[in-house]
Amino acid sequence: MSWTDERVEILKKMWGEGQSASVIAKELGGVTRNAVIGKVHRLGLSNRAGTTASKPAAKEKPKAEAKPKVEPKPEPKTESATPPATPIPAVRKIIPAGQPLPPQPSANEISPEALAKVNEVEKGAKKLKLMELTERTCKWPIGDPATEDFWFCGLPVQSGKPYCEAHVGVAFQPMSSRRDRRR
Repeated sequence: MSWTDERVEILKKMWGEGQSASVIAKELGGVTRNAVIGKVHRLGLSNRAGTTASKPAAKEKPKAEAKPKVEPKPEPKTESATPPATPIPAVRKIIPAGQPLPPQPSANEISPEALAKVNEVEKGAKKLKLMELTERTCKWPIGDPATEDFWFCGLPVQSGKPYCEAHVGVAFQPMSSRRDRRR
């Protein structure tokens, strides 16, 4: 289906009359409601929120005496007794791909023994690529995913976990240490 000049004119006419995108799509045939909406936006047609186009049925009704509309006057603003709303907390900064992550708070709480064990294990890791991983290989990512030097540990996993024993010690913390951190 292509938007011929004739179909565009029908679209403009029906849109101006206040017809819905679904009704216009049915009338044109071979086009969806979303296609009509997309074409309306591309043509820059009004979204009809502020237009006063009347429907044909409204023209047939006899008009009663028009009463002048009286708009309420805005009340002057006064200082309220309630304190201003608390400010919205700052949004976390989005770090672009390939940039190093800032130090994470949990990194400081990992024991030096666990870090030493991880460093030792990573020296003997299998250095697998993503497509080489299985349910039996450690899925601990090592390096920057945006570089060629990125790989996964690949050592045998601990039962029921996605990582080897050394990486489980870093990834999963006992419940008591997490509770202590919150306090």
